[in-house]
Amino acid sequence: MDPARALALLWRREREPALPARGPRQGLTVDRIVRTAIGIADAEGLAALSMRKVAEPLGVSAMSLYTYVPGRAELVNCMLDEVLAEAPSLDGADGWRQALERYARGSMDIARRHPWAPPLVSSRMLMGPHETALWDDVLGALSGVGLDEREMLAVVQLLNGYVRGAAQQSTDAEHDARRSGLSYEEWYEQTGPLLEGMITAARYPALTRVWRSGIFEEPGEGLGPDGGFEFGLQRVLDGIEQRIDERATR
Repeated sequence: MDPARALALLWRREREPALPARGPRQGLTVDRIVRTAIGIADAEGLAALSMRKVAEPLGVSAMSLYTYVPGRAELVNCMLDEVLAEAPSLDGADGWRQALERYARGSMDIARRHPWAPPLVSSRMLMGPHETALWDDVLGALSGVGLDEREMLAVVQLLNGYVRGAAQQSTDAEHDARRSGLSYEEWYEQTGPLLEGMITAARYPALTRVWRSGIFEEPGEGLGPDGGFEFGLQRVLDGIEQRIDERATR
C-alpha cells in the first residue's frame, strides 16, 4: 500500500475520475464502492472480499474499480474508517467516565455490526478523517483529569483492547452457534448433565462451587455472546478512576 496514495483516498483529496455519459460506471464513486465492500464483509467476512466480488453488484469489471481505488488494501482501510463514523458523539457526556462508557459501548456496537473491523484497529491502518475525529473526541474527554499525555493514550488503548477482546468472544460464540446449529442454552442443556458427572467437588472444589451456583445457566451474567461486557467495562473504568484519583492526591 502506497501511504501517500492511501491517505489521499481516505481523506478524499484525490479527484474522482470523470463519469461517462451513460453505461455501467455511471454513478460510481469511492463512497459507493466502499459501502458495497462493507456489505460484503458484513455478510461473508473480510477473507471473502475481493475487488472482483465488489465489482459484481456494481455492474462493472474489477479493472474499473482500480480507477477509483488503488487496490484491496486501500479499500479495506477506507472501509474501516467508514464504519468508525458510526461511533456516537461524546458531546454532552457528564464527565470522563460517562464519555468512556459511551465510547466503549459504541465501539462494541460497531464490532457487532461489523465483526471484521476490530482486528483491523490494532493493525497498521492509516488514520482517516473519521478515526482521527474519534481519537480526538475520546482523548478530549480525558483532557484535564490529571493524566499526562502518555497515560491518556494508554487509557484509550486499554479500553480498545478490552472491547476487541469482548467483541472477539462475542463473534466466536455466534460462529459456534451457526456452525453447530445450537444456541448457548441448547448446547448447555446437552452437555451440562454429562459434565456434571465428571466434575467432582473433591477434585475441582472451586469450579464445583461456581458450577452449582447456576451461573453457567445464566449466560447474560458473565457468559454467552457478550461475555459479561458491562461487568468488565465497569472494572476497567474503576481502575482508570483509581489512577486519576492517585494523580489528584499527589
